[in-house]
Amino acid sequence: MAMNRNKDNVVPTIKDDSPFRYLQEDVLIEIFIRVPISDWEHISSVRKQWADLFRGECLWQAALNRAYPHASRTQRWTGPIRQGSSKRRFMALYISKNILGVDTDIDEMLGHIYLFLKDQLQLSTAPASGVLHGTMIDQLIVSGKSKEEADEVVTKIWLALLDNLEDTKHTFLVLKSIAQEYDGFLPYPYSRPIKVQWKVFEKLFVDFGDLLFDHSEYCDLIGIAKKKFPTLPHLWLGF
Repeated sequence: MAMNRNKDNVVPTIKDDSPFRYLQEDVLIEIFIRVPISDWEHISSVRKQWADLFRGECLWQAALNRAYPHASRTQRWTGPIRQGSSKRRFMALYISKNILGVDTDIDEMLGHIYLFLKDQLQLSTAPASGVLHGTMIDQLIVSGKSKEEADEVVTKIWLALLDNLEDTKHTFLVLKSIAQEYDGFLPYPYSRPIKVQWKVFEKLFVDFGDLLFDHSEYCDLIGIAKKKFPTLPHLWLGF
């Protein structure tokens, strides 16, 4: 598929006399799902017709069948986090394989849990992390996982998502809110894992240290961290 980018890595607009404009939608879909996923965003911005295809169900259903042929055998599950559209399912399976690195009988569900957590943290007023953690734990327990298995999987999802969050002001505010949450007593496995809490503070002090302009804000956060962890890395103490 010849669509060479210019020096700014931008896909040029297809001219009206291009043969691509005469192709039927089913043919376009078969072409697009064979192009690397990294190019899909660029392709969808070339023509309005192509953007409409990426917003529709047919393209994602075809992509799902091609990339994950066994997905049709996956039964729907109960619980608060559901499957959703073909696009959602494709994204969940892609995340399960490429970010979480899992290949089990519930690999799609894990991707949906990841997407659920990501969506919730992107809200302007994100729910308390303890509520989100409990929702994810409940989803896995309802699906047959033991408490120990659910705790291990949800911790892995938390850590993977925190590592992949964009370095934006919104992310900084979300992490700060999580760090400042009151640690009420919750029974295992609903209490937030210590690994997750450590990762939150690590990102605040290392990745977002330049946003801690206020000395009192820094002191507040470092004071909370000292109460949670027996020792702190020197890198955290560099205000």
